[in-house]
Amino acid sequence: MALVGTVKLLFCLVLWLSHILSTSQGKEDYYKYRYPFIRSASSFSGSSSFSSSSGGNNAYDYIIVGGGTAGCPLAATLSQNFSVLLLERGGVPFSNANVSFLKNFHIALADTSPTSASQFFVSTDGVINTRARVLGGGTCINAGFYTRASSRFVEKEGWDVKLVNESYPFVEKKIVHRPKLAPWQKAVRDSLLDVGVSPFNGFTYDHIYGTKIGGTIFDRFGRRHTAAELLASANPRKLTVLIHATVQNIVFDTTGEQPKAVGVIFADEKGNKHQALLVNKPRSEVILSCGAIGTPQMLLLSGIGPKAELEKLKIPVVVDNKYVGKGMADNPMNTVFVPTNRPVTQSLIQTVGITKKGVYIEASSGFGQSKDSIHCHHGIMSAEIGQLSTIPPKQRTPEAIQAYIKGKRDIPHEAFKGGFILEKIATPISTGDLKLINTNVDDNPSVTFNYFKHPYDLQRCVEGIRMATKIAQSQHFTNYTRCEKQTVEKILNMSVKANVNLIPKQTNDTTSMEQFCKDTVITIWHYHGGCHVGKVVSNDYKVLGVHRLRVVDGSTFRESPGTNPQGTVMMMGRYMGVKILRDRLGRAAGI
Repeated sequence: MALVGTVKLLFCLVLWLSHILSTSQGKEDYYKYRYPFIRSASSFSGSSSFSSSSGGNNAYDYIIVGGGTAGCPLAATLSQNFSVLLLERGGVPFSNANVSFLKNFHIALADTSPTSASQFFVSTDGVINTRARVLGGGTCINAGFYTRASSRFVEKEGWDVKLVNESYPFVEKKIVHRPKLAPWQKAVRDSLLDVGVSPFNGFTYDHIYGTKIGGTIFDRFGRRHTAAELLASANPRKLTVLIHATVQNIVFDTTGEQPKAVGVIFADEKGNKHQALLVNKPRSEVILSCGAIGTPQMLLLSGIGPKAELEKLKIPVVVDNKYVGKGMADNPMNTVFVPTNRPVTQSLIQTVGITKKGVYIEASSGFGQSKDSIHCHHGIMSAEIGQLSTIPPKQRTPEAIQAYIKGKRDIPHEAFKGGFILEKIATPISTGDLKLINTNVDDNPSVTFNYFKHPYDLQRCVEGIRMATKIAQSQHFTNYTRCEKQTVEKILNMSVKANVNLIPKQTNDTTSMEQFCKDTVITIWHYHGGCHVGKVVSNDYKVLGVHRLRVVDGSTFRESPGTNPQGTVMMMGRYMGVKILRDRLGRAAGI
């Protein structure tokens, strides 16, 4: 017994020390030890440690643009057999307090500085959104929920089921955890079952109808684990990761019958430009993993897209493809705010209700902020509270936005004493497009999602909001919140007053469910499309009309997988890495 007690004590001590190390200022030095292949872009000297008889000194078998959700597992996998250069425009997540802790989830989104891990953009619909700008991509700024795609999605993508089932665990064993269920999430679970979202499927990664508890990339200490940590499984001798490396465009050789990618031009953190090249082999590739916004933007900047749009910006046309940037979609989300008369533990998504009508119900509660996080207003970019909808569209100048930020700086914490029931639509029929505004890669393109343009999407939203209000009115919730049962109108009114987007409000937004959906629509960052299979890329994600260029990310999807896509996008990076190696090397791949 004494020995068992000693072992337990030592185990707890190791956990405690790990936690202290992970939260200390020494974390920056720690990541350099664990990931020696990560360097600043300015260190790129024009020579490589990999020699190639056919491609010169400064050449790689694979150049991956975008060290995000798909790019990190893809790079780690390809590096097992080939030289890989991974280029990420942002910094590292490991020493960033805004990224690393669950309690700073809102703060990371609120940070609008040029070096922030999140780059906000506003769609032409008036909905505020954000795209990741950090190694690890969206896994660094999302709500952390982990789930797999449905079997139907895997079948539609034409993926090898056996390889899919081998690729998910590659992610899960390294960064996914079972959550400790928060009281708010328990109330949601019980209420979902009461309103008929059954059966209860317990804790599972699988996407199945009913109510379930999913995985999370936050550990028991509330520390976030991101796709960047998947790089730990890379071959350090064959991988180079450059941070603050902003790719300007892909370089093509157009002398042959069909253009072929030969490398990329990127700018380092000092603004100096560099050229990275592929080895001169038929199967070497530039692979875009920049996400649903960044990948179509990069193709357009590189001369692949609608000819008229490219010529308008004086971009030399490499391939005239009218489908680049088309078919953009985002899963519309609406929230119902539920106040409480008791202290609320902060929680992000843990419980999910999956209905057969294509409506998903999730929840979040509370608010937090660590002492070493940034000090700013609590929500100009938050999905839940405090936007500019009270300012008319033509008056939304930079000065007005800054004045609004200043006015919101001292939001009392009582504003966060409660939580939200989140209702979102799966597989929206409504789609939009992405277009360049200029040729500056640092600037956001113009993005339109056309939320609720199709009446069926609006119909499903109404059904979802009705379900969300029933949950808020349920006995499980009233018992937990210690609040009296509210009327539907009062519940919706509280949500409208939160001002969650830039869409002008209507006078009947709480009496008409349809109007409420339109007026309070927000994002949950599940946008996809712009590079669809069969239109922009082939079935194996090679860009049509050019050689040695591929896309591996959610821009190829026609729908967002599962209830939350990050698990499948990470799996896709691993899956495609293994598939590329096996297609190229056969059994010699050793994967």
